[in-house]
Amino acid sequence: MGSKLVLVTGASSGIGEATAKRYGRNGASVLLLARNAPRLDAVAGAIRREGGTAAAYPVDLSDATATAEVSARIAREAGTPDILINNAGAGRWLPLLDTTAEEALVMIEVPYLAAFNLTRAFLPAMLKRRSGAIACVTSPASYLTWPKACAYIAARHALKGFADGLRSELHGTGITVTMVVLGTVETPYWEHNPGSRAHVPVANSMLFPTLTADEAAETIVIGTEARQRLTVRPWPFRLLFALNALMPNLVAAQLRRASRQR
Repeated sequence: MGSKLVLVTGASSGIGEATAKRYGRNGASVLLLARNAPRLDAVAGAIRREGGTAAAYPVDLSDATATAEVSARIAREAGTPDILINNAGAGRWLPLLDTTAEEALVMIEVPYLAAFNLTRAFLPAMLKRRSGAIACVTSPASYLTWPKACAYIAARHALKGFADGLRSELHGTGITVTMVVLGTVETPYWEHNPGSRAHVPVANSMLFPTLTADEAAETIVIGTEARQRLTVRPWPFRLLFALNALMPNLVAAQLRRASRQR
């Protein structure tokens, strides 16, 4: 990987932390973004102790002004990232009537608008350089729908639309856009979003095993480095997405049934 400059959002825990540490071990210089400053510093310190290079930039990515300010600071201090990992996400899996307007807005602000604003900040320099890799990390909710997660699903569909539209705009520029779709990952996300786990559709654990944060990070790094359009783990989700495109009513019925089994 060499001395690439990699920016990872949501890097204070879970998937983002594991991804940042993996890039650090691979020789990249890692920029860490998240709200929790002490936790972010701890992750940066862990990367350095393993011989890597890391810098922490605490920021609330739901704040467009703060995002613009931290992006300008990063450009001054570190330069333009070679790889941008839009991993930060928020949102509880709840029925529509149990979801407040404020919660719905938060789910749009992060991940969608966070990815929009951060990518937009660095894109001019990437275009001038004619190189770069952008990844958007999401869940199967970007492709599928099921009951009791309406606002969450809408926000993830927005992120997919952003990635697809951006990829089309950037064709031929030397900049790639990778959509990373991960199934259930065991991280602090579930603790931070109480009630969500109860609304995950029941799935065959052999076909759709729960991932570790390290497995998720491995998928992100490999898919982004390979400049893949789409990378999915566990792989059977690819079949489910294809089936959904051909027979959406059938897949929707199966997901409703799986949700009732929870």
